[in-house]
Amino acid sequence: MAYATTNPYTGKLIESFPDATDEQVSQALTDSHAAFSSWKQISYSDRASILQKAADILRKNSDNYAKLLTLEMGKLFAEAQAEVELSAQILEYYVEHAERLLAPEKLPVSDASEGEAVLVHDPLGILLAIEPWNFPFYQIARILAPQLSAGNVLLLKHASNVPQCAHAFEQLMLDAGLPQGCFTNLYATRHQIEMILNDPRVHGVALTGSEDAGAIIAATAAKALKKSTMELGGADAFVVLKDAELEKTVKWAVFGRHWNGGQVCVSSKRMIIVDDIYDEFLEQYHQGVAQLRVGDPMDANTTLAPLSSQGAADDIKTQIKKAVEYGATATEVGPKVPAQGAFVQPTILTNVTPDNPAYYWEFFGPVSLIFKAKDEADAIAIANDSPFGLGGSVFTQDTKHGYEVAKQISTGMVFVNHPTMVKADLPFGGVRRSGYGRELLGLGLKEFVNHKLIDVVDIDAPF
Repeated sequence: MAYATTNPYTGKLIESFPDATDEQVSQALTDSHAAFSSWKQISYSDRASILQKAADILRKNSDNYAKLLTLEMGKLFAEAQAEVELSAQILEYYVEHAERLLAPEKLPVSDASEGEAVLVHDPLGILLAIEPWNFPFYQIARILAPQLSAGNVLLLKHASNVPQCAHAFEQLMLDAGLPQGCFTNLYATRHQIEMILNDPRVHGVALTGSEDAGAIIAATAAKALKKSTMELGGADAFVVLKDAELEKTVKWAVFGRHWNGGQVCVSSKRMIIVDDIYDEFLEQYHQGVAQLRVGDPMDANTTLAPLSSQGAADDIKTQIKKAVEYGATATEVGPKVPAQGAFVQPTILTNVTPDNPAYYWEFFGPVSLIFKAKDEADAIAIANDSPFGLGGSVFTQDTKHGYEVAKQISTGMVFVNHPTMVKADLPFGGVRRSGYGRELLGLGLKEFVNHKLIDVVDIDAPF
C-alpha cells in the first residue's frame, strides 16, 4: 500500500514505511486479545483518567501535532490546530459521560412482582478501525474514545499517506498510560485486513472512507458475520431560500465548500438556490471564492490549501473535464494556482443536469456545483435527488420554517443557517450510500457493545 509521507505542498517524499508482515499482524491480534481480558475489567474512572491525560498531552503539544497534520495531508495549519483541539474535546466528552451512558438500564416489566429485568452493555473485544486521511487525528479520536470507554480494544489501519499521524496517535495513547495492546497501529495490507476480519477474536469493523472501500469491507465483514459501521461519502445540499440573509449566507457557502481544501464528506458540495435570488447569490459567491488565497498551508495568510496528494488533484481535474463533456459549464475562479503542489483551481460548475453523470458525483476538492431551483419545493426535490444522504443545510431568516424544511431533507444531519458541523457533542452519520451506523455521543458508544438482558425472575413466577 506504499505507506509514505509526501508533502502535498512541495511534492517531496519525506519518508516511507514498510508494510506490516503477517507475523506482526498475528502478534498484534494475540496482544490485543490478551489486553482485552484485562482492559474490560478496568473501572470507568481509570479509563477516563487515561483519556483525560491523552487530551492534556494533545493540548500541551498542539502545534507539534498540528504540524504533522499539515505535513502529511496539507491542511491549513490553523485548521490542523483546530483538529487537535476537537480530538481532545472528543476524548473529554467520554471522560465526562461514558459511565452514565453505559449504566445498566432497568426495564419496565408487566408484573414487577415477578422480578427485575436489566439491560447491561458489555464490550465485545477487538475492533478494527479503518480511517481516512482528511482528518487524521479526529477520525481516530471519534472511534477510539467511545470504544475504549466501552471496554473494547482497537487495531488501526489508517490511510497510507498519513503513517506518521497514525504512529503519533498510537504513541500518544501509550504516553497517556494506555496498556500495550489496547490500541495498535498497523501498516496493514489489503489481504491482512481480510485476515484480521476473519479472525474469531475480532468482533467488528468501523470504516470511514469511500463508497468502494466501504462496499468491499462491509461485504468481507458480513461474510465473516461481523458487525460493521460505515461512514462514507457525501454530497451535502446547501439550500438557500429566498428570505436568507444573503451576505452572511454566501460567506458560509464559501467556507462550507472550501474548508480543509474542500476535502470533507460533509462540505457544502451542492448549492441549491431558489430562482428569486439565484443571480445575486452566484455573483456574490464568485466574488467570495475569488478572494481565497492559495499557498503554503503553514502560512497564516493562506486560506485555501493544496489537496492531499497529486493523485487526488489529478482525479478531480478529470471529474471536471468529464462534467464539461456532458454539458456542464465550468468557471475557474481567482488567481491562477501555483504549478508546484497538489493544487486545483477553484471551479464553479453550473448547468449540471440530471442526465450528466456529474449531477450524482461527489467532488472532493474546491469544486462547487450550483443549481437553480424554481421554488422551495423544487429545492427540496433537488436536495433529495442524490445517492448520498450525509448532511445538509437550509438558510432562511425564518428558523421555524427552516426546521420544517430540514425535516423534509433525507440525510442523517441537517443544519439551519450553518454548514454541516462536526463537534464532540453532536452525533455523526448518514443514510443511503453515505453509509450506516453513528459515531459520537451515546449512539457511537453503543455501536459495538452487547446489549445483554439479565432478567432476575421469582422462582414461583409463571412461565
